[in-house]
Amino acid sequence: MTEQEALQLIVRAADDKKAENIVVLNMKGISPVADYFVICHGNSDKQVQAIAREIQDQAEEHGLAVKRVEGFQEAKWVLVDLGDIVAHVFAKDERDYYNLERLWGDAPMEDVAAVLQP
Repeated sequence: MTEQEALQLIVRAADDKKAENIVVLNMKGISPVADYFVICHGNSDKQVQAIAREIQDQAEEHGLAVKRVEGFQEAKWVLVDLGDIVAHVFAKDERDYYNLERLWGDAPMEDVAAVLQP
C-alpha cells in the first residue's frame, strides 16, 4: 500500500464514523515525527472513541502497523500512531484549544475532498 493509499484509508475510516472537519497536514520536512497528520474531531466521547477505533481497525485490516494509541480512555485527544501517518482525534473543545492547524500553520494542507463521502 502506498503512502497516499494509506492516507486515504485513514481519512475514509474517520469519515465513516462521521468525524468532523477532517484536515490532513503534510508534515514532510517540517516534523521528524510523521509525514502526515490527520486531524479531526467528534462531538462526544463515544464518537471520538469510535473514530479512533475505526482508524485502528481499518489500518490493521489492511496491513498497516499501529505503533501505539494514546488517550483512548479519556477520549479528549486520541493519538493513533501509524508511523508515517499520525491521526489526532479530538473532542471538539480540545481541538479548539490545541488548534494544531494553527500550531503547524506552515504545513501545507492536503486536499481530501475527493476521499470524503458527499
